[in-house]
Amino acid sequence: MMEFWLISVPLDKISCQSLEKLKRVSAKTGLATSSRIHIPELKVGTLDVLLGVSDDLSRLDSYTEGVMRQTSQCLGEVMEEFSGKLLESMLANGVDLATYVTSFQWDRAKYPTAQPLKTLSDIISKQVSQVDTELKSRRAAYSHVKASIQSFERKTEGSLQTCALTNIVKKEDLVLNSEYLTTLLVVVPRSKTYESMSKFVVPRSSLMCLYAYVGLIKKLLIPVVANRFTVREYNLDEAEKQKQEIGRLAVDKKELTFVCWLKVNFSEIFVAWIHIKVLRTFIESVLRYGLPVSFQAILLQPTKKSKQLRQQLNSLFKHLDPAVATGKPDQHMIKGLAHPKIYIYY
Repeated sequence: MMEFWLISVPLDKISCQSLEKLKRVSAKTGLATSSRIHIPELKVGTLDVLLGVSDDLSRLDSYTEGVMRQTSQCLGEVMEEFSGKLLESMLANGVDLATYVTSFQWDRAKYPTAQPLKTLSDIISKQVSQVDTELKSRRAAYSHVKASIQSFERKTEGSLQTCALTNIVKKEDLVLNSEYLTTLLVVVPRSKTYESMSKFVVPRSSLMCLYAYVGLIKKLLIPVVANRFTVREYNLDEAEKQKQEIGRLAVDKKELTFVCWLKVNFSEIFVAWIHIKVLRTFIESVLRYGLPVSFQAILLQPTKKSKQLRQQLNSLFKHLDPAVATGKPDQHMIKGLAHPKIYIYY
């Protein structure tokens, strides 16, 4: 798992000095790596709009992350035979996820900045909802194919008395198109013989196949039952159809179109999710720092010392925390900063 903190800092003198100090301390102590994130000029709208879109994006953030995880999980299931290449398939716009985040550029073609914030939120919501709906449909179809193959594989296991004979009996083992001879499939223990149990059995028949005269099947079955042998029913046409069906299912399972769909839509959902994070940062910054819009967005990638990094942020930017003025700072939150978190799960 990789973790990023997206924070915004107002462009007043004290905050800018604190930000430069944070960069120096982080680099020296190894608390985190930092990079600047460019957020385009977006339409602010009214306070009511900002508050409403902020609530919508909070819910959309969680929903999108859930769809993204389901997509990556499904990709892992489909690529179970190529698990070593899973990370290579989890890309965003053709690059690995960390690179996309650290070099983020707003996609103006998908999300026009001239549109109101509410419209941008609706565009992303519709996009994610469509992927979610199609993912459920495709995943159900894939699960059905996979279950059908597993069911057939289970049937081919076990003893000859119960297992499917489709992959055991061949066409050349059977007497076909004969008026006088037919084939009985009989399961015979290795310790016993059957060629002499009736004069109606053709000598040197194979272990599984008894070649017998058509009109004498009932007489032949008497010693078969007496010896407690098992007669298996077998229909060549049905067996051929079953083989074709299993072959088709195997092809469907390996069909690359589903894998390609998952790769493409994982990228789409991840890109949408990061845009949600940026939108939330913009709105939160406007609500916290006011107008005109004047802030700088920074992406931090904490090391294992995330607790120390949080303490450093609280110390450097305590002048932005309203709780400091009341003497009741919250040590568990960075109250003065807008800081959506980004967790990338592998």
